[in-house]
Amino acid sequence: MFIKLYNKCLKLAAHKNSKYYLGIVSFIESSIFPIPPDVMIAPMAIAKKEDFFRIFLIATIFSVLGGIFGYLIGVYFFDFAMSIVEFYNYEQKVIDIKDALSQGAGFYTWLAILFLAGFTPLPYKVFTIASGLVSFNLLIFILISFISRGLRFFVVSYLASKFGDSFTGYINKHGQKWFTITGIIIVIIAGITYLIVKSYD
Repeated sequence: MFIKLYNKCLKLAAHKNSKYYLGIVSFIESSIFPIPPDVMIAPMAIAKKEDFFRIFLIATIFSVLGGIFGYLIGVYFFDFAMSIVEFYNYEQKVIDIKDALSQGAGFYTWLAILFLAGFTPLPYKVFTIASGLVSFNLLIFILISFISRGLRFFVVSYLASKFGDSFTGYINKHGQKWFTITGIIIVIIAGITYLIVKSYD
């Protein structure tokens, strides 16, 4: 099933209404759909290099809107939300974070996890729904989602338009490792910067 969905997304990337379908895939991937929009972004950016910025923008905006939808699932549909979280084996982590947040701790931990979920291969959909489950601040959730999703999709769209099939070949082989390492480095730098700024308060 996963392979069929993957191949279907590749076909949609070549469709004359590909940007429309990219918006749909970006939206539903943020809550229930298993195939990330990157599968469409790269071939679309290669086919229409001059449109790379628009492609990145569509994917980012609709992914964040889908993330808000996932957040609302977590807020209003507890049983359904937990079934998705349990499917990915994150239920205990969500319970631990919810307990920590209720005691006034765990905020920065969840902030870092949410960024990594948006930027790395971690299942972003799980953390959009979980953010609603743990009642994480919605405005901060939207901001972090825009930053993490936007950064990821810009990298894919721009580099695909710049380097073509050689980039997609590299990403297919090493993308998970590259995005994970880069995301962790960004979180570490942000954490160090925060501690330095805080030390001067």
